[in-house]
Amino acid sequence: MKKKLISIILAGAMIFSFAACQEAPVQPEADGTDVTTVSEPADTTEDTAVTGGKIGVSMPTQSLQRWNQDGSNMKEQLETAGYEVDLQYAGDNDIPTQVSQLENMISGGCSVLVIAAIDGSALGTVLQQAKDQGVVVIAYDRLIMDSDAVSYYATFDNWKVGTLQGQYIEQALDLANTDGPYNIELFTGSPDDNNINFFFGGAMEVLQPYIDSGKLVVLSGQTEKTQCATVNWSTEESQKRMENLIASQGYGPNSTKLDAVLSSNDSVANGITNALLAAGYTAENFPVLTGQDCDKPSVKNMIAGTQSMSVFKDTRTLAAQVVKMVDSILKGTEPEINDTETYNNNVKVVPSYLCEPVFGSAENYKELLIDSGYYTEADLA
Repeated sequence: MKKKLISIILAGAMIFSFAACQEAPVQPEADGTDVTTVSEPADTTEDTAVTGGKIGVSMPTQSLQRWNQDGSNMKEQLETAGYEVDLQYAGDNDIPTQVSQLENMISGGCSVLVIAAIDGSALGTVLQQAKDQGVVVIAYDRLIMDSDAVSYYATFDNWKVGTLQGQYIEQALDLANTDGPYNIELFTGSPDDNNINFFFGGAMEVLQPYIDSGKLVVLSGQTEKTQCATVNWSTEESQKRMENLIASQGYGPNSTKLDAVLSSNDSVANGITNALLAAGYTAENFPVLTGQDCDKPSVKNMIAGTQSMSVFKDTRTLAAQVVKMVDSILKGTEPEINDTETYNNNVKVVPSYLCEPVFGSAENYKELLIDSGYYTEADLA
């Protein structure tokens, strides 16, 4: 079933090369047919003049692989484009540390701030300082809420991330053509991350009709976003919750069948995998499990058969788009934008550029991740 499913999805996806930013639909149709095409990567230096200037880059933590890669990609590409870069990580998702670092960036002469916020609603005061001093703010992959100081937003089509995950489960269980019922549990990310509204919303747009019809059954009854949230996207917290679900619902390879688990990202999926392996599941009977980011542990799990898929968001392409944004801002021209409707931060709709997420699995990871230079074979050994 899994090999047949992967073949169907990959045939529709046509994912045979490196991921790139493309014009993205605001909310793709959840019809089970679109799994994204990959095109050639954006040239990170094309049309970029060496204009100089100091750019502040604020990342939330170094405890997750993706933020390390985001930060290093951003720094490398901005420096290549001729900018001085002040890259800071806010401890382990420590909000006061992030605020203090941003204050130092402003007083230190940064012209533009690129911020991946820990809490999208906690930066109002420091961002007002930035606005008062003429510092331009770009929200990076997490929308900063409740502030008119945010000028632009650079991210991926996060609704589509959830749609891809929901579609995978739909096709893996053949929900359109079988009666079920199939047991599923639902996990998403941190409640202070605005992105979960899109990840969870996109997935549930696909899955909710099957839950309503009884074809998908959530035995725990935990279907609301707040019930499914995982603080700080923590592997440890998702593992604890999955262990509790296994104990309370009797899930196991020789007891109550668990057919699928929706997970909004890889760090959450890793905790789910840990709990399921401890409960006796193996690659031969592992539930369908989704993820996001193609982090190394999850790619290894996909290869081993203990995670089904992960949505790849190539940080190099997002960094390249931010470099273009910065360059346009400092030249006094308008940055390229492809969405002016979706991302309302409760004060205004923030002009955004959405890069395209792509589908990754054990079937295509070599082409997607190794041939593109994102990882080496040794990284995944």
